[in-house]
Amino acid sequence: MSRIGVQPVSIPDGVTVTISQGVVTAKGPKGENSISVPESLSVDQGEPGISVTRRSEEKTVRALHGTIRSLLSNLVEGVSKGFERHLVIEGVGYRAVLQGSELVLSLGFSHPIHYQVPAGVDVKVDGQNAVGVSGIDKQQVGLVAARIRAFSPVEPYKGKGVRYRDEQVRRKVGKAVS
Repeated sequence: MSRIGVQPVSIPDGVTVTISQGVVTAKGPKGENSISVPESLSVDQGEPGISVTRRSEEKTVRALHGTIRSLLSNLVEGVSKGFERHLVIEGVGYRAVLQGSELVLSLGFSHPIHYQVPAGVDVKVDGQNAVGVSGIDKQQVGLVAARIRAFSPVEPYKGKGVRYRDEQVRRKVGKAVS
């Protein structure tokens, strides 16, 4: 039995959830999002919240039980609170500028990097070295933040590059001059 899958997903005030033909749709103050549920699982809305039950005991169905419950939990949390990731850009001459829906990054290359921000994700630049990514879809927010970070990951000697705000970078000692 899945420990996570059996727990009901609580629905906060201001969020409405509709279940129809294998599609769960949540509507809240931040927006609307939906997720499709496999036919091997059934989703019911009751007094404690949304519950997910298995229709068979196959290995793939058991594996999906907790996953779908977590995705439903993220769906409800996303439309009520939203998700955020914060990035910090460190380095001399390293900066970010938002031009419309395009993020322009200067990361020490011979050319600036132009990143088109996908729909459904908001990107904000604070100053020149702090980037905030927010949205209602946890997977999309994490993917955009990871792609921005992948343009120039932090190097361990000087600490230059793009990192998450709460990321700890293990610094290495450079060459010793004797």
